[in-house]
Amino acid sequence: MNIVANWSYPTAIKLGRGRIKELADACKALGLKKPLLVTDRGLASMAITAHALDVLDEAGLGRTVFSEVDPNPNEKNLEAGIKAYKDGGHDGVVAFGGGSGLDLGKLIAFMAGQTRPVWDFEDIGDWWTRADASKIAPIVAVPTTAGTGSEVGRAGVLTNSATHVKKIIFHPRMLPGVVICDPELTVGMPGVITAGTGMDAFAHCLEAYCSPFYHPMSAGIALEGMRLVKEFLPRAYKDGSDIEARTNMMSAAAMGAVAFQKGLGAIHSLSHPIGAIYNTHHGMTNAVVMPPVLRFNRTAIEEKIARAAAYLGISGGFDGFYDYVLSLRSDLGVPENLTAMGIAPDRVDELTAMAIEDPSCGGNPVPMTLENTKALFLECF
Repeated sequence: MNIVANWSYPTAIKLGRGRIKELADACKALGLKKPLLVTDRGLASMAITAHALDVLDEAGLGRTVFSEVDPNPNEKNLEAGIKAYKDGGHDGVVAFGGGSGLDLGKLIAFMAGQTRPVWDFEDIGDWWTRADASKIAPIVAVPTTAGTGSEVGRAGVLTNSATHVKKIIFHPRMLPGVVICDPELTVGMPGVITAGTGMDAFAHCLEAYCSPFYHPMSAGIALEGMRLVKEFLPRAYKDGSDIEARTNMMSAAAMGAVAFQKGLGAIHSLSHPIGAIYNTHHGMTNAVVMPPVLRFNRTAIEEKIARAAAYLGISGGFDGFYDYVLSLRSDLGVPENLTAMGIAPDRVDELTAMAIEDPSCGGNPVPMTLENTKALFLECF
């Protein structure tokens, strides 16, 4: 089944195989004449990136790349990217890649015209209003994984290289103007990345659905996103060239990011500090801490999860859903716990303090304290 769709929610999305050929048109639709393609080091030398640059070049838009992007991008990467953007006289960004490339590309477009430091725009209250919105450059986003959903997000995650703390930088205008979701770009993803990014999409949907905040639209999107992951992630993991599965996983990833406007929770507030300190894969870390967090939140989410289980065709209410998560993790080769990931509990106090400060913490169904969060961390080992 060949899935092709044009959506204008929450932004213009071109979904379907081979649609990378529309990249130059997407740039021109936003008025770009000289975009900077931002991606990570690993992708910079790959054929899919060369092809995207060919599409731009053939349309007279140049082929300049910035790829000094770490797996957990930091302010030094951002500084170097802004310099490349200004030195090259660019007028917008093509953010190309997984979460790291997408986030840093969006942040370069956002920060290139600002005069204040990036930390002044952290996602706190109305700090975003400090930015000069007229100086934010247009962004075309091209995801090459199916996980973070950053292509439809209004924020970027940036790690402070001195403190190792991840900060969420937010502005409504950071939402890309056009997104190209071409599942063929994800075909070469190794199984471990397919699993990790897919579990990231699942974690976004699960946490948004469980968040106590009122946002029924997001809750509905989260529920269908979980269904797509359940049906198509095992297929994409088993056969990377299954285009139908890859397409549906791209949809699930975008849906997860739309859904988490409702909030995230302990899965993310635990995995952010772990990723910042130990440089682990974000989605895989989410998958590792998911069962202990489900147990931690059980009293507050039991009824909700029973409804979700029914929709997903899982019998047995909360327990059935919990067992499903365990078997999905096992099928995808997710490490049993943090110890199996190679992490020792010797910095648990530091991780706990960081988790409590994380913005995701406030959306958890059970209020998180230093005491119960430390106990939850220890459960993850």
